[in-house]
Amino acid sequence: MSENVAILGLGTMGSGMAANLLKAGNSLTVYNRTPSKAEALVSAGARFAATPAAAAKDASIVISILADDTASRAVWKGKEGALSTVRPGAVLIESSTASPAWIAELASLAAQHRTELLDAPVTGSRMQAASGQLTFLVGGSEAGLQAATPVLKSMSKEIVHLGPTGSGAKMKLINNYLCGVQVASLAEGLAWIERSGLDAHKALSVLNAGAPASPLFTAIADRMIKHNYAVNFLLKLMAKDMRYAQTEAATCNVNLTMAESSRALFDRAIAGGYGDRDMASVIEPLRTDE
Repeated sequence: MSENVAILGLGTMGSGMAANLLKAGNSLTVYNRTPSKAEALVSAGARFAATPAAAAKDASIVISILADDTASRAVWKGKEGALSTVRPGAVLIESSTASPAWIAELASLAAQHRTELLDAPVTGSRMQAASGQLTFLVGGSEAGLQAATPVLKSMSKEIVHLGPTGSGAKMKLINNYLCGVQVASLAEGLAWIERSGLDAHKALSVLNAGAPASPLFTAIADRMIKHNYAVNFLLKLMAKDMRYAQTEAATCNVNLTMAESSRALFDRAIAGGYGDRDMASVIEPLRTDE
């Protein structure tokens, strides 16, 4: 059964998600701060809305997929925000990697408008979004998830219900924390390999066949060694996720010391001009160290 869906945000992830919503036969309205990013989707049958409020007005499901808490607040709140027009009974889905504190606030606002919020961030990157192979990490009620499941299935390979509202956001930060630490340590390890005189390709073949290997390790190592920084996951967003992870872990009296040191590498790469490139580019400042 098709739905009237609105998607707010057409960045690295949102564009692929929106394309799959159209392929599944949904009636789709899109909003993006830069309208030109919507042109291909409009040509494929989507409608473009000039504001989040206009996008959400007739939608039964409203999805947001944006960079951070600030961007999320901007599309949901205010005179032109989606919450100003959402209809009672609609399901709101926040798929941004957001802080649990903002998710709790947004859930309260959603309830005031007689709607329900699912926090449903995703694992996967640009390729998985385009191919409909994301995993949704969902927090919220069983009823809300049941209503949203057909739409989520059109964009995903798996939907994991982790518990009440906020559970998805917490799980996503843990996931990205562990990914960020691995990427940062790989950058240091590969810089070491390159300076040591070892053949980098042979060294990586050893590591990829051994205990350090993981799908992330293999993909990021390949990008690093090829200097291929076309965006799959923005470096500046990984730095942001590490900050959010540190803040959230602290509420559980856990000090993420590895996040602190890893984030320092990401922040250094941002200062070096790599913030808007793939997170694999975190290695570049290490390559120029004297």
